[in-house]
Amino acid sequence: MNLPNLLTSLRFLLIPVYIVIFAEGHMIPAFLIMVAAGITDVLDGYIARRTGQITTAGMMLDPLADKMMLITVIVSLLVSGHISWAAAAAMFVRDLGMIAGGFYFHFRGKKTVPANWMGKLTTVLFYAAIMLIFFEAPNAHVYLWGVIGFSFITSMMYIVMFKALNKHITETPTGHS
Repeated sequence: MNLPNLLTSLRFLLIPVYIVIFAEGHMIPAFLIMVAAGITDVLDGYIARRTGQITTAGMMLDPLADKMMLITVIVSLLVSGHISWAAAAAMFVRDLGMIAGGFYFHFRGKKTVPANWMGKLTTVLFYAAIMLIFFEAPNAHVYLWGVIGFSFITSMMYIVMFKALNKHITETPTGHS
């Protein structure tokens, strides 16, 4: 357990804290918990790269922590009526597909594509959209739909990179190369 992985673990622990605070109707503190989770995401990646502490566990847990927090926020905004079912469904399809695909291919012996600037930009844009929704900004939902569209484009780019990365890997009956 190194510092970057500890920060990732903290992000998992912030999820129930967010749920309790949001459920009690404290929108601004709930938003700040979400921001704190975002800061730990930036810090863990920066520290891991800067100090050479990149681990396989971190490469798997970091995006999972991001997705779990984002899914928690989406559900809370959906249940509270702040976003539509259609927007939530689009975000769920994309995020759950990315999580399931990553796990499936990782455990089948395929190389996974680590998070890159496109994924990070998508996360930042989602956080900005969510901030606009939390603060009930005009046209927040239009911006959210733009980010959803962009996220599907970045997902397609990840698929292209995944295929290129694995084009010479053949799968054996046990699922390993």
